[in-house]
Amino acid sequence: MAHYRSIFLSDVHLGTRGCQAESLLDFLRHNSCQQLYLVGDIIDLWRLKVRWYWPRNHNTVVQKVLRLARSGVIVRYVCGNHDPVYELLSDYVQNQGNALALGDIAILREAVHETADGKKLWVIHGDQFDAAMRYATWLIRLGDHGYTLLLWSNRLLQSAFRRLGLRRHWSLSAYIKYRVKKAVQFINDYEHLLAEETSRRGYAGVICGHIHHAEQKTIDGVLYYNDGDWVESCTALVEHTDGRMEIIHWPIPPLRFDQHIAA
Repeated sequence: MAHYRSIFLSDVHLGTRGCQAESLLDFLRHNSCQQLYLVGDIIDLWRLKVRWYWPRNHNTVVQKVLRLARSGVIVRYVCGNHDPVYELLSDYVQNQGNALALGDIAILREAVHETADGKKLWVIHGDQFDAAMRYATWLIRLGDHGYTLLLWSNRLLQSAFRRLGLRRHWSLSAYIKYRVKKAVQFINDYEHLLAEETSRRGYAGVICGHIHHAEQKTIDGVLYYNDGDWVESCTALVEHTDGRMEIIHWPIPPLRFDQHIAA
């Protein structure tokens, strides 16, 4: 069991077949923290409205997070574009400034995290800095269907790997996305837009998600952290007790015998 001051997770997409819930549960069983940030797109309400999909392990993820909050872990849920929980609940739950209190979990549009070594980091999902999200929502919806098809292809490949006894996690969608020139340019533009806004607001850095691409770097003096996702890459951003930040790539746990049969 590794212990961290803070853990940042985003883009879990519970409610979709692409969600790597077992990997996330394995990560949460082997890593503890004082503060847990859920940085958007945790529950995919977009996909659930189209078609209901909620297996037992997705429910177990929710229960695990609720247990962590009850046990004293500070849990903050920063909403994303696939899970606009803040807007949905704002009329029904207690308002605490810019946060909504839902039991032991604070629900926010954005947050500010101060590291152990005194750096103030802006925490936001990041969809606000996706130009297509703002100006061509129909295009994002169309792309979402294409992405779902790629994830379906991923599952076929992963099933084949598992039947061969391999634990490797190779993502077809990630392979295609990061080798297409325009996609690379989109990621670069996204990162620089966020860095510029972070600098304008006077923060030392930003922690975000949204584009499913884990990254840790400095852009024009601004610390940029993207904690990745639990669909393609299974990554988390962690803060050590001294304030040092690190991206962790978590392996897929070995399948049980009954899971082999189900596959």
